[in-house]
Parts: sequence; C-alpha cells; structure tokens
Amino acid sequence: MKQYRMLILIIVILIVTIWIDLPNNPGIHALGIAKEIKTRLGLDLVGGLRVLLEADVPSTQVVTTAEMDNAKTIVENRVNGLGVTEAVVVRAGERRISVELPGVADPEQAKSFLKQTALLEFVDMSSITQQQALAYKDAGTTIVTDTPTGVVTPTQTISSSQTISPTQPVWHTVMTGKELKTATVSVQTGKYDVSFELTSAGAKTFGDFTALHVNDVLAIVLDKKIISAPTINDAITDGKGVISGNFTSDSANQLAVQLRYGSLPIPLKVVQTQTVGPSLGQDSLRKSLIAGLAGSIIVLLFMALYYRLPGLVADAAVLIYAALTLALYRFIPVTLTLPGIAGFLLSTGSALDANILIFERLKEELRDGRSLAVAIEQGWKRAWPSIRDANVATLITCAILWYFGSVSGATIVKGFSVTLLVGIAVSLFTAIVITRTLLTLVLGYFKPTNYPKWFGL
Repeated sequence: MKQYRMLILIIVILIVTIWIDLPNNPGIHALGIAKEIKTRLGLDLVGGLRVLLEADVPSTQVVTTAEMDNAKTIVENRVNGLGVTEAVVVRAGERRISVELPGVADPEQAKSFLKQTALLEFVDMSSITQQQALAYKDAGTTIVTDTPTGVVTPTQTISSSQTISPTQPVWHTVMTGKELKTATVSVQTGKYDVSFELTSAGAKTFGDFTALHVNDVLAIVLDKKIISAPTINDAITDGKGVISGNFTSDSANQLAVQLRYGSLPIPLKVVQTQTVGPSLGQDSLRKSLIAGLAGSIIVLLFMALYYRLPGLVADAAVLIYAALTLALYRFIPVTLTLPGIAGFLLSTGSALDANILIFERLKEELRDGRSLAVAIEQGWKRAWPSIRDANVATLITCAILWYFGSVSGATIVKGFSVTLLVGIAVSLFTAIVITRTLLTLVLGYFKPTNYPKWFGL
C-alpha cells in the first residue's frame, strides 16, 4: 500500500509539473495572488546590456554599505521603470553595482537612465482626493511636476475604479528630498508609523504649506512615481512629522528607506558596458539546446542498454526530473543563463549517478544469490551513504559559489550555483523516491526471472 500511495503522490506532482511547464501558462491569479509563470532567460541567451556602475566620488570618501544597498534599491526601481522584468541588479564589491538588462533596445538611454541621481519630491495634490492619488500610486503612473529636472510625459494606465483624465496637470513640488534630514520607523500603540525630520529651511517651507492645506493630500514622489499619499492632519511647524497608515513592519521600513535615500547624494558613473546582440544570444541558446538534447539521448540510451529494465525505469524518472526541475525554475523563478544551463545538465548527471550506484549494488546482490525483493532493498540501503555524501558535498559547494557570486557581483557564478543546487535537490528526490517507487512497482508486477536478460548481469 505504501508504494501505491507514493505512486499517487508522484502522479499529482507530475500533473502540477506539466501544468507549470505549459508554454503559455496563464499564471496564478486568485485569492489575492498575482504570479506570472514563465521561463526567464538571461542576458547571454536573449541579448541585451550589461552595465557596471560605480560610486562617482573621490576614493578617499567613505561609501557605507547602507548607502550602496539603497543605491542598489534605487537602481532596481529604475530598472523596473524600464520594463525589464528579467533584469539582475547585484552589488559588485564595496563601491560597484552590476546591472544586467536582457532585451534592452536602446543601450545609451538605459545607461543614462541608470546613472541619474534619484529625485524625491513632496508634491501638492490638494486638488484631488486621497483615493484618486492612491489610484495613481497603485497604477504606477508617472506624474508631471514643476521641478527643474524636466517634464516627463505621464503614462495613461489606471487600474482602479477611479476615472482620471488622460491629460494630467503639472503638479507643484513643495520641496525635494534634499530638505529631509532623517526618517525612521516608529511604533505607537502597536501600529507602525514613519517619523521624519526636516532641515531648518525645509521646516519653514513645510510649516507654511501645511498650515494652509490641512486635510489636503501631500504626495511623496520618487522618480516621478507616488510612493505614499498621506493627508495633512494639522500644521507641522517644528520640522518633525509622522506619516501614519496601515503599515506593516516591512512596508514602514521600506518607506523610511525611500525617504532617507530617495535622493541619495551618491552619483553613479558607468565604468564598463557590454552589449550582447540578440542574434548572438539566440545562437547560444540554440547550440545549448542541441548539445543538451544530444547528450541526454546518449545517456538515456546507455542506461537502457547497460542496465536493461532498471535503466528504462531510470530513464522515465530522469525525464520526470527534467520536467520537475524546469517547473521549479519557472515557478521560483530562476533566470536561466548559459552557466545556469550547464548547472542543470551537471545536476542531471548527478541524478543518473545516484541511479547507477543503486543499480550496481542491486546487481551485486543478485549475483550473490539474493532474492529480487531483498536485492532491491539492500541495493538502496547500501548505496545511500555514497549518494548522500556526494550530494551534500555538492550542495555545500553550491552554497559557497552562491555566496561568492553575491559578494563579488559575479552573476554567472551565482546563476550556475542556483541551478545546480535546485537540480541536485530534485535529483535526490527523483532517485530515492521516484525511481525506487517505479522500480518496485514494475518488478512487483512484472516479476522477471531471467536476471541476466533483464538486469544486464
């Protein structure tokens, strides 16, 4: 009965896997969940732009980890504004940020966009309601302000019940982030708020404005996108205020970080760029798929010819492994690069290694005259320590590579380690659960007696 319960579990997993692997998977859009499911391809497979940014300050000036982390957050927000969904933004050392932009059509515009210093503004939206301002925020609408940084054309997308005119007014900027001294998370009566303090000049400007606009909306805008739209409850004349709302610990901290570092005075310069043409990326993808397919066919044939019946079962298990691993890559999601595909193929070899160890032990038990049931049990039992130790060592190596890739900004190393780690974990499950269950059921039903013929003794 245990084997049949495991078979039902395998069938359920296989059905879910096939659904996730569907090329035009609709994703999950229910119960408040909005998740896309698709294969994400990296820069070296679809072409695009790789940019290395560096803090453009004197070498003697100290750049803190917090400043670089928040500069990275600003760059990520800018990348999202470009609409590059598979972009990779990571720290590269103490003063650098590595940005990969797959599928970017205009590299020069992207580079110019990335190295701009972010602009934080406090914008007067007293002419509309808070609900309308929040509709702009939820839709990610780009607004137009009268700051001297240039006029931006607003996007016309409002995903709300509110009807807002396609032609936006030019909103007045009361003050910019340079007048903000600090912002921190505070907890009052169990609720999270964001407290802020202004410079003396900012306090005067803010005091004069809030005294005349009680109950009006003063939006907080980062790079022309509304990040918060509080109403003014009373005049704030001492330069200290509190932004309250339905904050969680994380959302309050995020707003505080955006306020503190939205106008981070750390200019960024481009120190290195690399453009990968789409034709080169597509050629790399095509060659990778051909190499992987050819290698897989050879290995599957070897398993079937050398191990006979167990080999055929292992082939079926490896195909399930491949489908399940791809499903995890799509669901997590993992951005596939050439090194990432290499990690996947290497983990496929590990899945077969486990089967080979088990089958060799199985053959030894049969040669020693054990019954088929005992041989199967002993084969798995005696092969397990070797399988465990080899895979644990590989997982530790993956963790080291991932840490190195994260610290140094070596995204190809990080991508390789992630795909290899996921593949190794799935290969262990495949060898110990799927292969064992399928082989036990097949042999229990088929009950072969000519061991040399069916097991390649």
